[in-house]
This record gives sequence, structure tokens and C-alpha cells, in this order.
Amino acid sequence: MSVRHWLPLLAAGPLLVGLGLLLASPPAKRAAEPAPAFELPRLDAAGTLASRGLAGRPWVLNVWASWCEPCRREHPTLMRLSREGPAPLYGLAHRDAAADALAWLHGQGDPYRAVAVDADGRAAAVFGVRGLPQTLLIGADGRVRWRHVGPLDDGILERELKPLLAALQSEARP
Repeated sequence: MSVRHWLPLLAAGPLLVGLGLLLASPPAKRAAEPAPAFELPRLDAAGTLASRGLAGRPWVLNVWASWCEPCRREHPTLMRLSREGPAPLYGLAHRDAAADALAWLHGQGDPYRAVAVDADGRAAAVFGVRGLPQTLLIGADGRVRWRHVGPLDDGILERELKPLLAALQSEARP
């Protein structure tokens, strides 16, 4: 094979490497992207949970499911965050049967101010969720300021999330 056949691959190589690095970089390290607008049914059947009602103050979204073992491991940390956190915690029940999610929360404790139902997984996909559990911090400006893939633990809560929440409190509109 001549060099002429390899030239397109050699020319595209740096572009492909750059694109790969961008896609592989953790979302938390990228610039804050706008959080998608949503309106979803609530798990407790008390209407809907809509992003427009959360605007103007920082909030935390935790994407979880009752069938997710890592979600079960992070639950004590979420209970602590709910008690001690300076911002409200909302849940997104991902591809979970409502009865299973409700039973699990009744048995383990419910750390969420409200839980939205994402029965088909579309809402999580719009948020860029690639695995469970996933936790996002949304600023008062409606931008995703922090994202953590995997179970939260007390160390991550203290080192990362709580300091960011405290810093973002100054952005909240009265």
C-alpha cells in the first residue's frame, strides 16, 4: 500500500484524538451547560415536577432506581445531604416501576423533596445520564455546575458537593 492511501487517516488522526478526549472528559470538567427544561409526573402522583418551578436557586438532582445496587449504597449519604444540605434534593426515578420505587423509599427513607418519574429513560438521556446513580448540581442560573457519576459517599459530599453548594447560595434570587 502506498503512502497516498494512508494520508486521509494521518490527516484525520489528530481530529479523532481531540474528539475522543472531549467525549471522554468528565462532564464536571466541561463548561457549565444549561440544564434541560422538563415537566414530569411525580412519583407520589401529586401533579408534576417542572424545572421552571426550581429556577432561581441551586438544587440537586439525583438519578436513581430501586433496582440499582450502587443507588442503594449511596442512600445513607443522600439522607445526610437532605438533612444537612443547603439546597433541595430532587430525585429522578429512572426506568423504575412506580410501586417498586415508592416501596423502596418507604422502607429506606425518602431524602427527596420530590421525585419525578422517568419511566422510559428519555429525561435521563436529555440530562446526559450514562449510568446510575448520577447526581447533578444545578445553579440558580439553570446551568449544570457539577456532575458525579456513581454513588455519592460522605467524602465526595464534604470535599466536592457541599463546598460548591455553599458557593452557589450567593447566586440564589430572593
